[in-house]
Amino acid sequence: MKAAVQFEVPGTLEIVDVDIDQPRAHEVLIRTVASGLCHSDLHFMEGKYQPDLPLLLGHEAAGIVEEVGDAVIGIQPGDHVVSCLSQFCGSCRFCLSGRPALCLREGIERDPNDVPRLSYNGTKVNAMARVGGFAEMILVHEHGVVPIRKDMPLDRAALIGCAVTTGVGAVTHTAEVPPGSTVAVLGCGGIGLNAIQGASIAGASRIVAIDKLAWKLDLAQRFGATDIVDVSEEDPVETVRALVPGGVDYAFEAIGLKLAAEQGYAMLARGGSVILIGMIPQGESVAFPAEDLIFSEKRVQGSNMGSNRFRTDIPAYIDAYLRGRLNLDDLVSARIRLDQVNDAYEALKRGEVARCVIVFDDAG
Repeated sequence: MKAAVQFEVPGTLEIVDVDIDQPRAHEVLIRTVASGLCHSDLHFMEGKYQPDLPLLLGHEAAGIVEEVGDAVIGIQPGDHVVSCLSQFCGSCRFCLSGRPALCLREGIERDPNDVPRLSYNGTKVNAMARVGGFAEMILVHEHGVVPIRKDMPLDRAALIGCAVTTGVGAVTHTAEVPPGSTVAVLGCGGIGLNAIQGASIAGASRIVAIDKLAWKLDLAQRFGATDIVDVSEEDPVETVRALVPGGVDYAFEAIGLKLAAEQGYAMLARGGSVILIGMIPQGESVAFPAEDLIFSEKRVQGSNMGSNRFRTDIPAYIDAYLRGRLNLDDLVSARIRLDQVNDAYEALKRGEVARCVIVFDDAG
């Protein structure tokens, strides 16, 4: 099958023929229909996170089940499915306590001495986040996919696997933003736009969108932002605190920048929370003033894929989209072919797109 693989750090992706094994017990073979380009993959391409090479990138995908292995429950050939990197074992203490996003993921991968799921010229190929969505086929553990209704367009369903689950979930699951709260979102890419619409769905009274690109700020208003701040023209902390006297109740860092995280903290009201969604480069530290953290009872909270329970979250998001309550259409900046993936990532680095989607087949 054709697949986009990273062989060097830093490096672009090479389109090569990768061998894919047959599904074994608890595994599902999927014909990929659509796969979104997330900024997280770019971190591995640029070396901000260390990849285990060779690496088949892509983790935000939707497709149609071709075949299932032994002992697979609730998934069958012909099902439309969405993948999610928050695969769960179902038996660790995090799964059993209702926090599967923090699963230890024991038993999700094949044994290292076993035949690999993916290989290239006899060498094992690793799949990004155990998915590997930039390929014509995906072979994944059954606990990494969820069947969805067949009237859902798969090019938009793919985005729910990461962007929506992460952004909306950070608001509704991680922070549990109550109605009437004030919110700031730093960064209006795919994740930030979903944090904005998550805040709107949650009933926030003020939602301040912060970015340096005017077109993204315009887009943010379509997702529910009540105010916008252009950081190329004004100081974001001063402007937010002028818009919301005393500061915001919640700030969501959705870029993956140390500076943005610290600015988000500086925007908080007493008792407020800054939630870190973006992948700040590996090894970097973020600084917050301890005395203010203590005496103002502020919180710094990480959010791993929106603290999701994706087997129930994703079908609910799809229902919301089909009822017109969740905006997915405006997330898609362009639909591309697999061989255009490097150009699309260059456009992402230039800030020209919110989300590009590779379409392999009729996406509905």
